[in-house]
Amino acid sequence: MQSYLDFEKPVADLEGKIAELKAMATSDQAVSIDEEVNRLSSRADEALVEIYKKLTPWQKTQVARHPQRPHFSDYVGKLITEWTPLAGDRKYREDAALLAGFGRFNGQAVAILGQEKGSSTETRLKHNFGMASPEGYRKAVRIMDMADRFNIPMISFVDTAGAYPGIGAEERGQAEAIARSTEKCLELGVPNIAIVIGEGGSGGAIAIAVANRVLMLENAIYSVISPEAGASILFRDAARAQDMATAQKITAQDLLGFGVIDGIIPEPAGGAHRHHEAIMDATRGAIAKFLGDFEGKGRLETREHRREKFLAIGTTL
Repeated sequence: MQSYLDFEKPVADLEGKIAELKAMATSDQAVSIDEEVNRLSSRADEALVEIYKKLTPWQKTQVARHPQRPHFSDYVGKLITEWTPLAGDRKYREDAALLAGFGRFNGQAVAILGQEKGSSTETRLKHNFGMASPEGYRKAVRIMDMADRFNIPMISFVDTAGAYPGIGAEERGQAEAIARSTEKCLELGVPNIAIVIGEGGSGGAIAIAVANRVLMLENAIYSVISPEAGASILFRDAARAQDMATAQKITAQDLLGFGVIDGIIPEPAGGAHRHHEAIMDATRGAIAKFLGDFEGKGRLETREHRREKFLAIGTTL
């Protein structure tokens, strides 16, 4: 069943009417509804296009968090073959919020990292809503070390509200683990690409997103703090999250203009949550282009490219 956001109410009303008409036709085949269904479907499609042409930053935040939006496991399932997840940080435990391993993309060996939010109550609890603990980032460093040793390119799928802020995580060195993971990204001699597929929240995101190429889905967000948390600090009122989202410049379009990201993967009208196959095809194309662009580049050249890219952020403002 389709889940609708508040600003999608006009579409929800039209598609609700379509569902009612189809239910009527099921009980009384003598009634022809094809013409009316087609008319309402056209109106719903037009409404969806109009709504998504002028989304506000806060509305994009809601789209980025949509529960039916494709998650890490969806991308791996569609884009990666021979997926072999590796578990544990060799120090404390396994962290299911950040998944990592190896597989093949279009036949080429790749290392994969990403936060998994889960798609049901059970899986969300299992994956801690995509909020990784120190063990997740230490596991990421372990996988990056292996990828670097065996000269395997890396792909990161970023989708987290932030690293887990629990007391236990802080006691086990959350900040240090994030810093080590960020450092390892910068040290890699193999090319790496990071794609923000939903939320890119704070250090929890950047720990696996310091890459030669950073892309965002059109309706994803990327910021140092969530709009709600930022509003509670700056405005002393979390209810002003909408104002904060606008002030933060967290959309893909804003961040491309600032040079924080390198490109935007377009989403069809209605968002990635309505068009899984289309967004998988677009993401596949973006990854393939990246791997082609960096094929044959030496380790030093790849490392320097990444270093200069991040040093250049903000210098042209």
